[in-house]
Amino acid sequence: MKVNGLTLFAAVAIVMTLGTAVGTNIVFQRSLQDRPAEAAAPPAEPATPPMLRETPSLPAHASGPVSTAFVPAAEGRPPEGEYGKMVRLGEQIFMQTGQYAKPYVGNGLNCVNCHLDAGRKPDSAPLWGAFGRYPAFRKKTGQVDTFAARLQGCFVYSMNGKAPPPDSEVITALQTYSAWLAKGAPVGTALPGGGYPKPDKRPQPADYLRGEKVYAQNCALCHGAHGQGRRAGDAQVFPPLWGPRSFNWGAGMHRISTAASFIQANMPLGRGQTLSDQEAWDVALFMNSHERPQDPRFSQSVAETRKKFHNSDDSKYGRTVGGRVLGRPG
Repeated sequence: MKVNGLTLFAAVAIVMTLGTAVGTNIVFQRSLQDRPAEAAAPPAEPATPPMLRETPSLPAHASGPVSTAFVPAAEGRPPEGEYGKMVRLGEQIFMQTGQYAKPYVGNGLNCVNCHLDAGRKPDSAPLWGAFGRYPAFRKKTGQVDTFAARLQGCFVYSMNGKAPPPDSEVITALQTYSAWLAKGAPVGTALPGGGYPKPDKRPQPADYLRGEKVYAQNCALCHGAHGQGRRAGDAQVFPPLWGPRSFNWGAGMHRISTAASFIQANMPLGRGQTLSDQEAWDVALFMNSHERPQDPRFSQSVAETRKKFHNSDDSKYGRTVGGRVLGRPG
């Protein structure tokens, strides 16, 4: 059943979410995937990590084998003492970044918006998949980056803010939380489900108008008709996808292929892998054909910045859409 073009299920979901978002210490943007109810006395953690589990079978239109994914440390059971306090602080920063790392955040996003289920969910670049892969050379920076440097980059680009000092409490807490989630994971290797899945090639070139329809039918309920997200009072319940409160032109999610892979695997929230590959590519193009904050690496001109950092069809930066050159100041 549909209500104004939206599924009744989706309409109920947004009402419930907005209604519960006003309380204090809310956990934002967790995956809506089903979880087993907690028993009165939770069982002890398995003694021998890493553990592996099968991911759900893919729908008919999706491709690729069913993979196994590392299972992170049990939710809500950090260790005692000072280490445990830092783990809990890291989770708070991750879930409510604008509150717990406010000096370093310049938009309406939280870390969990792109790394779902408190950084646990496979195929949404979970923290357990990233921690053991650093230090590593990154083409984006042209150097070997530590995990701390990788986190700093997230603040500069995805959070459109500024990098916390590498030895700050913010970076220390996020690293500690990541290390706790990754306990027992192999080091220096890519884990199944540990990133965003590589998107399949679209059957047809991505199309703005088709993407606009996909957005209206599947995304606007949570992210707003104009991509500005949903708020409940001072709380940002669903993140803005473009505009001044979203990630900037330097963030990885501005790339069409990255957005398409994240969307196909995870969106709509709680119903990942329900959009076709074509729909994911189309809506990713539509989302990333809107204006957003400037790339922090901008120096002299949009053309020069595009040539240096965005010179591919994967980026709409510097391209003309709707009569406007995206990224042009003013």
